[in-house]
Amino acid sequence: MNDVFKALADPTRRKILDLLKEKDLSAGEIADKFDMTKPSISNHLSILKKSDLVLVEKKGQFVIYSLNTTLFQDVIKWMLHLRGE
Repeated sequence: MNDVFKALADPTRRKILDLLKEKDLSAGEIADKFDMTKPSISNHLSILKKSDLVLVEKKGQFVIYSLNTTLFQDVIKWMLHLRGE
């Protein structure tokens, strides 16, 4: 769970998650939304993947990223449990 919170702490990674909320995207499509180098975006995607916040699927020559909604549900359940709900 520590990796999840570390990943969520960064505003760029939160914006990537917001983009993926709308639809699955390739690394290139994600990079096009930011004014930073592709290696920087790749690093952010790697952190999101390591934390299991995103799922990765290879489609031909493209790598497609999508939200791991199961993990988000687990985090929400944990937070609600903390509140006693």
